[in-house]
Amino acid sequence: MADVEQGPALANDALSLDGLNTTVSNGTDAVNATAAKFVSSPEGPALAYGSLVFMALLPIFFGALRSISCAKSKNSADMPETITSRDAARFPIIASCTLFGLYLFFKVFSQEYINLLLSMYFFVLGILALSHTMSPFMNRVFPANLPNRQYQLLFTQGSGEGREEIVNYEFDTKDLVCLCISTVVGIWYILTKHWVANNLFGLAFALNGVELLHLNNVSTGCILLGGLFIYDVFWVFGTNVMVTVAKSFEAPIKLVFPQDLLEKGLEANNFAMLGLGDIVIPGIFIALLLRFDVSLRKDSRTYFYTSFLAYIFGLGLTIFVMHTFKHAQPALLYLVPACIGFPVVVALVKGELTEMFRYEESLSEADPALKDEAEAEKKEQ
Repeated sequence: MADVEQGPALANDALSLDGLNTTVSNGTDAVNATAAKFVSSPEGPALAYGSLVFMALLPIFFGALRSISCAKSKNSADMPETITSRDAARFPIIASCTLFGLYLFFKVFSQEYINLLLSMYFFVLGILALSHTMSPFMNRVFPANLPNRQYQLLFTQGSGEGREEIVNYEFDTKDLVCLCISTVVGIWYILTKHWVANNLFGLAFALNGVELLHLNNVSTGCILLGGLFIYDVFWVFGTNVMVTVAKSFEAPIKLVFPQDLLEKGLEANNFAMLGLGDIVIPGIFIALLLRFDVSLRKDSRTYFYTSFLAYIFGLGLTIFVMHTFKHAQPALLYLVPACIGFPVVVALVKGELTEMFRYEESLSEADPALKDEAEAEKKEQ
């Protein structure tokens, strides 16, 4: 989490750059050598931090709820991506290579052209993510008297018995409406890089990540969060790589909110920011605990609410430390111990620790390769 002046100067990747929460040491750079930085009122930072916390909680809460129905989907195209313990162990290494690769790219090639390519990539990805996010809402507000036609996009290769499906996507009129609205937001972002458009895409990315990325068990979650805890701390405090990439990377993969909104309105440009990785990574663990609560077949959602409150505590602590020491903080440094520690303590008190760590999501029959991989991991252990 960080303060930053000038809109799209910093960015956080939801997966490979999750700790990218950094700015110049005290967050008080001058606009130029002769102009002093505009100082916002005390209410401005409070509003910005509060808004970031609120925005971070939205995709975690609703993404976790949507992950339940996603896990029960019978359509193989809608099945979530399941992260195994092997994937979790590799992830910090892959993330580090990606981060360092971006660092080298920005050192060697023109920042302008790289960000142009990234903008086009996230333009397409953002439209799809926002459209998927809006779909359940559109199902409720779509007028009943309007026809909802069904469509199918089908690409095949070959002919006869050897014909193979490359793309088989079914959609309807409601999906087309969502796609049109998302495209308008995408064009708005590309043309203006406005912070509101950035946040709409960021929220969509985060919610889709929490909904569609599933951990197969609690042990895998601990491995993933523990590895990224080390990754986050090392790249933020140990080197200048994260800072360099953060200053160069422009993409809607962070949530931002202006601290000078009360003074400058929607044209404000002195931002506090939170990387999507600091939402998605703890979020998929919190969603797993909600599905564990459901598996217990009890009315309470003890572990979900415990981890949810733990996330609020960890994020609040991040803001407090950053505000006190005037230095950007790797949020996972505080979020990981809170999100793992609080539920484990509750499980110990309730005598359900063994049951919690034994819980494993049932793998889809439609994905035998994933089942074989899980069985191979069990044999290795």
